[in-house]
Amino acid sequence: MSEFFVHESSYVDADCTIGAGTKIWHFCHVMSGSQIGPRCNIGQNVVISPGVTIGANVKIQNNVSVYTGVVLEDDVFCGPSMVFTNVVNPRSHVSRKTEYQQTLVKRGATLGANSTIVCGHTIGRYAFVGAGAVVTRDVPDYALVVGNPGRIAGWMCDCGVKLTGGSSVPPAAACKTCGAIYAARDGALARAD
Repeated sequence: MSEFFVHESSYVDADCTIGAGTKIWHFCHVMSGSQIGPRCNIGQNVVISPGVTIGANVKIQNNVSVYTGVVLEDDVFCGPSMVFTNVVNPRSHVSRKTEYQQTLVKRGATLGANSTIVCGHTIGRYAFVGAGAVVTRDVPDYALVVGNPGRIAGWMCDCGVKLTGGSSVPPAAACKTCGAIYAARDGALARAD
């Protein structure tokens, strides 16, 4: 018995690493040189491009293409049909494969359904990008980003509950659901407990 599951309609190229307990569902393509950690769930019609690194316990919902240059740390959630890019100024008639930019999505971040992450940016730890938002700059840890272009509209807990509204980093916050305590540090929110 294999340590991971790949649906019979999907393709996994040579030289990929797939962690134990990972499930790859219908009509997916995992391309050469990709690394997928343990306990991931890769939904229907997902493409993982060459050289992509995906951490442990990552959930990628249906219809997502994870392009070369994207790094997803542990516990990242990619909502249905969200979009990554890897070139800032694509043209069909100009090859820019040497210009791919890295997009780093840090541990625990959520990228909502139909959101777009313009390449070259970092999404902070446990940040929350709302459905349909377009990220055009770095997102601080725990920030809630909505709109087009994406703007900070609040701050989120590790557990996914909104702590407070507004774009300014609160000096302190506590989660009413799980009790986690936060404080401002270096222009962003950080766990204080």
